[in-house]
Amino acid sequence: QVQLVESGGGWVQPGESLRLSCAASGGTFDGLATAWFRQAPGKGREFLAAIKWSDGDTFHALPVRGRFTISRDSARNTVSLRMRRLKVEDTATYYCAAGPVEYFGATLTTPYDYWGQGTQVTVSS
Repeated sequence: QVQLVESGGGWVQPGESLRLSCAASGGTFDGLATAWFRQAPGKGREFLAAIKWSDGDTFHALPVRGRFTISRDSARNTVSLRMRRLKVEDTATYYCAAGPVEYFGATLTTPYDYWGQGTQVTVSS
C-alpha cells in the first residue's frame, strides 16, 4: 500500500518562494506517476503538475507553468514542488497524489489511487 506524506507548507508573503515535499513509501513506484493538486476553500481540487517516477518526465498545468516546478529524488522516494513568486490566490491546501503511469498528466482526481493528507500554504501580507 503506497503512502504519501506531504510537508513544507506554511505562511509566506506574496512574491516569496516555498518548496513542498511528498515522501512516498510502501511500494514500488516505477509504474506510477505522482502529481500535485491544490484545493482552496469552497473550490474543487486543481491539478498543478505531474511527474513519472521511471524517467522523470514532467507536465505542468498552464496556470502555474514557469512559477511551479515538480521534481523527484528517486533515491529518497520524494517528489517536490518548488513554488516561486507566490500570490495570495495560491493560498490552498496542497495534496500529493499517485496513480498508474498510464494516466500521467491526468488533470482530474479520479485516476489517482493514493493521496496524502495535505499541507496548508497561506500567502498573505
